[in-house]
Amino acid sequence: MSKIALIVGAGSGNSAAFARALAAQRYKVVLAARNIDKLAALCAEIDAEAISCDASSVDSVRALFDAMRQAAGIAEVVLYNPSAYTAGSITDLDPELVLDALKQTAYGAFLVAQQAAIGMRQLGGGTLFFTGATASIKGFPNFAPFAMGKFALRGLAQSLARELGPENIHVAHFIIDGGIASPGRDLDAPEAGSNRNDDQLEPDAIAQTYMAVLNQHRSAWTHEIDLRPWVESF
Repeated sequence: MSKIALIVGAGSGNSAAFARALAAQRYKVVLAARNIDKLAALCAEIDAEAISCDASSVDSVRALFDAMRQAAGIAEVVLYNPSAYTAGSITDLDPELVLDALKQTAYGAFLVAQQAAIGMRQLGGGTLFFTGATASIKGFPNFAPFAMGKFALRGLAQSLARELGPENIHVAHFIIDGGIASPGRDLDAPEAGSNRNDDQLEPDAIAQTYMAVLNQHRSAWTHEIDLRPWVESF
């Protein structure tokens, strides 16, 4: 029987690269996103299952895990990838947009982690990953909502690592410190955006690190790791 992996907030970048890497190790991959039409090609490529989900909704997240159990089984690997932000001066920010950003970045992570932990406890172990950002550890001017969400996500990951680690559930937080290169670009093109100088993180390289942490022996687990291009200041 295949092992089940769930990626919430799946898209065409680092989450798609991680999905391909999981499939290469014979995981049955389930992809969740608000718009699953964009995932059709990836699903066909790796024989993945796509389920529509609004990660900021309690009912939607519960429905996601119920549908996944019926279609594939209980996930022993779960990645929470979504985030949202609204930028601006503290005096100009729209409170409703700030609330939505917090729900997608942090509250949704709690909802998914809660359901993931229920299943992993039934399995006797598992792996729970969270995708962080520079804003997880550093708040920049005019980006307070993003920092608020990512700081909360990091706190959630720390708390869960201490709670669930002794139950054989590996919790890890990945700080993606830099811009992620766009998939499908011409790597040899001279124009900006080709990433010829490796000044952006390659999605496949991020996925390699996810897989390395996933495959760690539990006697030497990593809880937090940061990734950045060689030219990125920090």
